[in-house]
Amino acid sequence: MSKLLESPLNPAHAVLDQTCLAGEPWMATVRAGQTLRILDLEGNQAVDTLFYSAVDSAERYSAADTIARNGQLYLGLGSRLYSSAGRVMLTITADTCGRHDTLGGACSSESNTVRYALDKRPMHSCRDSFMHALCHCREAGALGMGKRDIAPNINFFMNVRSRRKAG
Repeated sequence: MSKLLESPLNPAHAVLDQTCLAGEPWMATVRAGQTLRILDLEGNQAVDTLFYSAVDSAERYSAADTIARNGQLYLGLGSRLYSSAGRVMLTITADTCGRHDTLGGACSSESNTVRYALDKRPMHSCRDSFMHALCHCREAGALGMGKRDIAPNINFFMNVRSRRKAG
């Protein structure tokens, strides 16, 4: 597990402070030098997150590059998030969870039926939220984004344990 560090920034000085309801998408531009703070207000939530370049939406978060360049599967304090063009998009500068998943992907209505039950198919899914944000948010609409643009995601606060075989 990586080191934990509470952010030294004062939330009262935030330029924007928004609370998103569980299952609701949120989309905004985070500019170079700005800090994005994600809180799990009620515990036991994962924040499925996509990142795209504000200049070119074809450049997006790359799980493969991030894993390879950080030399670890899980993200934590100090991890750099790399784009498909090999550039650092973000750096985790504070972290109170210690381990965030890069491989689990986003849940879908199909995976929810396997995980929970067939009657859960209409239940909220992260892929549906991504589609809603990419197709209906003003910022994404101007970029012409859609289903083909759903890239690998990060599951912040999803501390997935790896399984090791004995022996």
